[in-house]
Amino acid sequence: MNSHRISPVLAILFLSAPLLMAQGTQDDYDRAANLRTRTRDKVFRTRVEPQWIEGSSNFWYRVRTGVESHEYVFVDVTNKTRKPAFDAKKLTESIKKTIGVGALPNNLNLRDFEIDAEQKYLSFVIDGKRWTCDLSNDELSSEQLDKPDSKEYSDSLRSLASVPRSTNRGEDTYVNFINKLDETIELYWRAGDGSQRLYAEIEPGKEHDQHTFGGHIWLAKTKDGEVVAIFRAENEHRAAVIDGSVEIKESRKKKPRDKPERDKGRNPATSSPDGSWLAFIKDHNLFLRSAEQSDLESESSAVQLSHDGTAEDPYQGRIRWSPDSRKLLAIQKSVGQKREVFMIESSPKDQLQPKLHTMVYDKPGDNLPIAKPRLFDVALHKQIDVKTELFPNAWSISDLRWNSDSSNFTFLYNQRGHQVLRIVRVDAESGEVTAVVDEVSKTFVDYAGKRFSRYLGDTEELIWMSERDGWNHLYLYDFRTGNVKNQITNGEWVVRGVERVDEEARRVYFRACGVFPEQDPYYIHYGFVDFDGSNLTWLTKGDGTHEIEYTPDNKHFIDRYSRVDQPPITELRRSKDGALVCELERGDWSQLLETDWQAPERFVAKGRDGETDIYGVIYRPTNFDVTKKYPVIEKIYAGPHSSFVPKSFAPYRRDQSYAELGFIVVQIDGMGTSNRSKAFHDVCWKNLGDSGFPDRILWIKAAAKKYPQLDISRVGIFGGSAGGQSTLRALLAHGDFYGVGVADCGCHDNRMDKVWWNELWMSWPVGPHYEEQSNVTQAHRLTGKLLLTVGELDRNVDPASTMQVVDALIKADKDFDFLIVPGAGHGVGESPYANRRRQDFFVRHLLGVEPRK
Repeated sequence: MNSHRISPVLAILFLSAPLLMAQGTQDDYDRAANLRTRTRDKVFRTRVEPQWIEGSSNFWYRVRTGVESHEYVFVDVTNKTRKPAFDAKKLTESIKKTIGVGALPNNLNLRDFEIDAEQKYLSFVIDGKRWTCDLSNDELSSEQLDKPDSKEYSDSLRSLASVPRSTNRGEDTYVNFINKLDETIELYWRAGDGSQRLYAEIEPGKEHDQHTFGGHIWLAKTKDGEVVAIFRAENEHRAAVIDGSVEIKESRKKKPRDKPERDKGRNPATSSPDGSWLAFIKDHNLFLRSAEQSDLESESSAVQLSHDGTAEDPYQGRIRWSPDSRKLLAIQKSVGQKREVFMIESSPKDQLQPKLHTMVYDKPGDNLPIAKPRLFDVALHKQIDVKTELFPNAWSISDLRWNSDSSNFTFLYNQRGHQVLRIVRVDAESGEVTAVVDEVSKTFVDYAGKRFSRYLGDTEELIWMSERDGWNHLYLYDFRTGNVKNQITNGEWVVRGVERVDEEARRVYFRACGVFPEQDPYYIHYGFVDFDGSNLTWLTKGDGTHEIEYTPDNKHFIDRYSRVDQPPITELRRSKDGALVCELERGDWSQLLETDWQAPERFVAKGRDGETDIYGVIYRPTNFDVTKKYPVIEKIYAGPHSSFVPKSFAPYRRDQSYAELGFIVVQIDGMGTSNRSKAFHDVCWKNLGDSGFPDRILWIKAAAKKYPQLDISRVGIFGGSAGGQSTLRALLAHGDFYGVGVADCGCHDNRMDKVWWNELWMSWPVGPHYEEQSNVTQAHRLTGKLLLTVGELDRNVDPASTMQVVDALIKADKDFDFLIVPGAGHGVGESPYANRRRQDFFVRHLLGVEPRK
């Protein structure tokens, strides 16, 4: 080659070198690792935890206003006012003058704080005394507290008997540790990894206020290292009395309980409502005896009601008497296949040699237990034949209920394949069956996520949830006739759940989404409606996703709502119409924004049909440069049981830390996921391999068209469990778009995974579509860069599912990376080591640079 000529390939590499070197650097890794720390404690006024004043609708709360500052707020509900609970400056001066304790006005830390409904007096505890402040003159008076277990300590944290694991999900808070022992106590924080850190020493009779977070674990130890108390911090301020009153267990291992000896196959006897009879199961069958007979007499005189029970098809579970004591209802349930899954623990902590683990784990297509209701006439000592044409192949039989007049009983029948969900009524005299509710779908009935039934005994009615009109709604049935009286909720929106049913007012309180067309259809809102479908009232309206808490008298509620790009707003509203009473708090994120934090962007694009809006979010790095190009990483979870794009505010999400390495990260809810219309959801039926990719790819392309910083010539994807299955599917079926994937603990072949989840969406019986969509049978199509991770003791998804993919890739002579973690369970991809390997994999293959050492 002539020295003055450069090949086109080298020219491209040369020109792109500065860009590549600017991403995936050590600084990027450091910034990603420190992102949680940099964003923690930067958002305030986000949480209101009301403390209700007894005998009043009024309440007070303590709210954080800064890193080490807070306010006490009093809310007069009747007068619609929110104001400081007291003059903090004056109270601080009074405490310093009278008690000798100093503090800044905005950092008063008042333990066991109380205030009266008229805001005339307040009280708190300091150094074993309860102090009362007359707010008219700010004068303090006190009374001595005698015992740590007195009423004054009734709201203290309870000492635990063993050491649980710390969590980091709670709110910023304080714990007031009180040492009631005669020796100095050392206070240790237990980190999530099990390590312990000394924070304070507390002398006998003294107290210590410790800043912490809800969920953190604190250990009180003697100087000799003996643990004398263990506490888990709660979100609200609490005292923790160290008095050695709880015995600390040396080990968390559970000891096997001694089970009382019973006769073979016998369960405790069940008494009839009139007290005359006892029914029991023995040797797999149902028996009856007089309640007046002794146990000894019953052995010879008990009447055997059933004769068809065997070890493979026994009578079992609860026996149900009719209210008039004339009939008996029992369940006969076959044992089924009881498939076993075996796992080898290669590196157990307590021995050198590996261990074999076994668990029962039913898979799609297995021979499952089948339950059958059996009816008996007590006086005639005979079985009444129950016709089975309406429940031929039960996945489950539940919610068994006798009618109050004993004329019939009903049960909920869920048919295998999940296309039929039916309430069956059985006549107690003839055994004839009729359908009260007959929910049938050509695809699936989502019994796991969209099922609600409420029997109204006084009026013989039923509230029932159904997607029969294309949206998830509530219906009112006449339970006697099985006829629909009326549809309670109606419209192109989705009922997400029932909060409560007021039978007296004939009103349903519920939560829903999609109710305001101008808002994101996934935002949760709350409302109520009368049984007849009238008086539909929305209690929440703010543009965001909501959570509410009612006052003790249910006349008002606290509404907290937020978005990914808006910190929480907290309001007090009226329950009868949702009218605003007053705003309580508005989240302050000014300190967070000073860190160059990038709010996730909500983005919407059309799906595969050109009409349906698909919703997602975009994460950018804090050092985002509009002049640069960024590879795109999609975090995927397409499980049909819900929707997964975050909707509420959080200052930190791990997805953001991936962006810090030099990527733009996206998350999308494509068709086939839940919480939209039935048609939107049905895309997943017998079609989990779809994973919404036609929508996802169009969405990413639309985002790149609007934002040229997205380099869609370099697209990666990652996910775990069902997300791991979808990740590999992306590389196999859409390798022209997705070039790099990290799949963790995936259910790569739906025949290998748990039975309920897969048969619900992929249907039953197992057909050729299972094999066609298997990542194992499609492994030969791999063209991109793949990293597979799995824990060898995954009890959620059989780890053999990943191993079979590995086997298929080897047979197809494909290059890939594989990490199996000894002793680890489901979700090992989120562990520190596997997460680091995932980061490195994307940096190496999307940015083209070698990860930091």
